[in-house]
Amino acid sequence: METAAVTTLQHNRIALALHEIRPGRGRPMLLLHGLGEDASRVSRHELDAWDGPVHALDFTGHGASSIAAGGGYFCEILMADADLALQHLGSATVVGRGLGGYIALLIAGARPEQVRGAVILDGPGLQGGGPAPTSLDLNRPAQTGETPDPVALTELTRDIRPPDYARTFAWQASALSGMDSAIAVAAVNRPPWLAEVASQPGVVECGLADALVLFSRSDGPSTEAG
Repeated sequence: METAAVTTLQHNRIALALHEIRPGRGRPMLLLHGLGEDASRVSRHELDAWDGPVHALDFTGHGASSIAAGGGYFCEILMADADLALQHLGSATVVGRGLGGYIALLIAGARPEQVRGAVILDGPGLQGGGPAPTSLDLNRPAQTGETPDPVALTELTRDIRPPDYARTFAWQASALSGMDSAIAVAAVNRPPWLAEVASQPGVVECGLADALVLFSRSDGPSTEAG
């Protein structure tokens, strides 16, 4: 799908591409793609159930964003990408596929006041670590200068962090957002980190359309609404 406009956000030496997919009124939706994808991976189904503007971010090393010289891709770098987009958009509901779903969870826990709901969808990317940290894979392909960066595809395929790392961010989102439910799991595939998140109190399991209806009604903390 062609985008209406592209805003360039500077993340240190990386130029990030934030695409406006569709204008609208109300809270923005921020779409986060899966590993090896880019902002063009947007379906009509993701747009029709949302009245607000829709934006999609190309992560570092993906799409129209620049690559990290020498690699060094890890989930906190991509979370900082999403944080920069969030600072530009203000309060937003975040929808992520695969790797983007993992980042949506992290940014929801790190910025609970700004993320008004995070939806985790199936998609390519991070499978998550085991019950304990493991060593990194030191075999990396050569960089080509084009996206998706082959180094990103290797380094972001899995994570050394155990599932309770993801659980901590789910707790933070639930406890600090003021929302009755801050995380929605709409993914069928459940790697260990996502199974751990889905089992937490306050996390809902539903389809994307239902999640967007739920979060579209969450304009602020539930304590204020009462």
